[in-house]
Amino acid sequence: MSDPVNEHLGRRLRNRRRSMELTQTDVARTCGIAFQRIQKYESAANPMSAAMVWKFATVLGVDVRYFYEGLSPEPGAPAE
Repeated sequence: MSDPVNEHLGRRLRNRRRSMELTQTDVARTCGIAFQRIQKYESAANPMSAAMVWKFATVLGVDVRYFYEGLSPEPGAPAE
């Protein structure tokens, strides 16, 4: 079972990439990684590091906060 945060980040990556009509290969080449890593991030099979979130935000022309928008706090987590 994957983590809800990783699932959310993967969905946001996929949605932004598709809205820009980019393939996984397009994004991977720009980031200097294999397209299989994009597949794994989008499916939440692998978690994204903070550095990768930053890189994706830069490549996709969004603020880093884009990836976290709409993310619900986990049940029982203290409010900030």
